[in-house]
This record gives sequence, structure tokens and C-alpha cells, in this order.
Amino acid sequence: MLTLQNIREARERIRGEVALTPCTRSFAFQEAIPAPTWLKFENLHRVGAFKERGALNRLLLLSSQERERGVVTASAGNHAQAVAFHARRLGIPATIVMPETTPLIKVSNTRSHGARVILHGSHFSLAIEESHRLAASEGLTMVHAYDDEGIVAGQGTVGLELLEQVPELTTVVVPIGGGGLIGGIAMAIKEQRPDVRILGVESEAAPSALRSLEAGKIVAMETADTIADGIAVKKVGEVTFPLIQKYVDEVALVSDEEVAQAILLLLERERTVVEGAGAAGLAALLAGRFTLSPDEVVVAILCGGNIDVNLLARIIERGLVGDGRIARLLVRVRDRPGSLARLTNLVAKAGGNVLEISHRRAFADISVGQVGIVIQMETRGRDHVEEIKTLLEGEGHRVEEVV
Repeated sequence: MLTLQNIREARERIRGEVALTPCTRSFAFQEAIPAPTWLKFENLHRVGAFKERGALNRLLLLSSQERERGVVTASAGNHAQAVAFHARRLGIPATIVMPETTPLIKVSNTRSHGARVILHGSHFSLAIEESHRLAASEGLTMVHAYDDEGIVAGQGTVGLELLEQVPELTTVVVPIGGGGLIGGIAMAIKEQRPDVRILGVESEAAPSALRSLEAGKIVAMETADTIADGIAVKKVGEVTFPLIQKYVDEVALVSDEEVAQAILLLLERERTVVEGAGAAGLAALLAGRFTLSPDEVVVAILCGGNIDVNLLARIIERGLVGDGRIARLLVRVRDRPGSLARLTNLVAKAGGNVLEISHRRAFADISVGQVGIVIQMETRGRDHVEEIKTLLEGEGHRVEEVV
């Protein structure tokens, strides 16, 4: 049975090989979150996520025979990279089974650490089944991503650090996938400070912990696609669920839109790159999922930073559009020479920066003597877009915003 002493021993075991990540006060969100908020930057590990802690602790617990035969695991990416990295460092052969939908950056990073990578199945649950089959057929030791006491003890070292870094903390917000991180953190903190609130956050696409708590038993969920792929698991673990039941005070859900907004805000305001799972806790705080008071001291865990750059680019563009900092206007003008120049001059006069222009002539809602000009532009925000529209309409143009 997992104990606080196991977590303390794990900390000594991995000390010096796993980074002590910073935990700093964030002033960027003080207007949006009613309580002082600190951020624990677990995205700054060498493999980009907290998974290094549990993976290394578990590998160091292997017998010499188990090390020689090698290990196998299933992972959507971060645990895979952690196992691959430390297995190579320790001279342990590693086989990693990853879902076929795993972001390319996580697959390539795992392979770069020298592991044998097998892509199998469309969901994490299918990858787990294949890893168990390989363990049995090839005599490998299974290093589960979360349902293992050695793994949970390693993740729990985050909780020990938090109590030292922010001794006045009252509330900790932790993303939940399989439950290894929140289970370890919750035990490490609650066994010493039972007054601290532990709040969990899941994706709406994979609410296994919440549904399991409601049912009083582990409930398997059919997961949907989500940008928070690191916490999109079918069910919480047999080891982790009792910890969640005992120590976690509340669990909330967040949408992909809320997570995407949190990723963008962290990039802009904290200058840090965080993946979907890593941004889930902050997303819940920004969305007001938990009741907080000004005298609380909140810590949000940014548990990973391995995000596909193409997805990040889409999140940035979509966020800018949502804020009105990129806008597209359809402006109807007379189809005569000089109309486009006059129109762009008006936009420039209003402080807009034109990015792209296209013409529409062959549409029924545009008269024969007119041309529809679609202007994509940078602005200062939603109010600025309205100012530009008002200026153009004042010049006699018919203007509408398009998506």
C-alpha cells in the first residue's frame, strides 16, 4: 500500500536526476482569478512533462533481471518520452506502444531517445492492451503510465516540493488523466496538511474520474478527440482511484475552447509553452469552475509542454480571431479604378494593418456595378474592429464581418 514514506523515498531516489521545477507567483491572471495564484512549471522538465518523476522512480525499483530483459509501456506521449529517456540513460531496453493518433512531436521525441516505438490503436486503451500482450509474450516488465505505486510515488514528489516552495498554499489545482499525478500530489500534501484543498480538472471529452466518483466505482468512458490528449484516458487506475476518493475535494470539467484559450494566454502572458493537458488546471480557474476566496493561495500545475507546433499555430490564430485581433471584413465598393486604394487607405487611417485582400464579384448578393472586397487585417481588438467598421460605413460602404 502506498504511503507518504514511499513518496519521500522516491524523492531521495530521483534527487539530482530530475529537475526541481520553479513555482512562481503569477500576476498575469490576477484580474481573472479571485485568489492569488502560483504556477508550478512541470513543463520545464527535460522531456517536457512531470512524467519524468514517476518513470525514473519506477525504473530504479527494477531488479537486475528486470533491467536486463527490458520494459514496455503504453503512453500518449509524455510518459513514453520519460521512460525512453531514463531507460536509455540506465541501459534498459524500452518498448513504447503509442496510439496511432499521438502527436508527431511526441512520437519523434520518443524515438530520438532510443526506444522501440510501436503505433497501435486509435485510443490509449488499445495501446495499453497491446503493451500487456507484449509484456507477456516477450517477458518485459510493464511500466504503467499511472496505475503503479512506484509511478504514483514519483509523481507525488511534486506535492512535497509545493509545500516547501509555497508553504502558505491553501488550494492546489491538478489535471487528471489516469490519476497518477493528482493521487501522488494529494497524498503528499493531505497527509501533512489535511486543510489544503485538492481540486482536479478533466477534459469534457474524458471525464472518467468525475463519473467514477459519482458512481462510487471505476467507470470506463468512451473518450472523444481533444486537444488535451495527455489526460484523455478511458478510465482512472485501480491504484489511483482510491487516492482520488480519499484525498481529492472536487473535480471539474473544461472544454477544448477553454483549454485553447488558456494555452494562448500562457504563451502571451507567462511566455511559456504548455500543452492541452498542462493548461487544463488554469483553464478551469479562468472559467470559474471552482469557488475561490481572496484569502486563498492557489497553485495550478502546468503538467506538460509537448504540444504539436501545427496545433499551437491553429490555437494562436483562432485565439486572435476570437479576440478580434485578426478580423475579416466584407466591404462593398463601386467597381472602379482606385476603389481598393481608397479603401485600404481608410483602414490604415483607422490603425488597421491589412494582411490579405480578395475580391468577390460573382455572387448574387453583390450588384453588377459593385465588387465585394474581403479584407483580413490585424487590429487592437474587438472595439477597434467596430471603430474601423464605423469609419467605413461613414464613407458610405456596406460592411459586414465574415468568418
